[in-house]
Amino acid sequence: MRAFISGILRLRRGPWEMLASVLIAIGVVMLMQPYALWAFSWSFIVTLTGTVMFLIVSHFPE
Repeated sequence: MRAFISGILRLRRGPWEMLASVLIAIGVVMLMQPYALWAFSWSFIVTLTGTVMFLIVSHFPE
């Protein structure tokens, strides 16, 4: 956990890509669930944020 937080603070690619991937996955789960309308409403924004974030952090150094 310490290495993950250190990587986030140093703007390293690995931890930021993991965070972006988790955001994309959360957005997809929010999109597919049938119970909460607020989650469905916010799913596109969460998925889009994760995707844009992934595109940006893919240019960070290893």
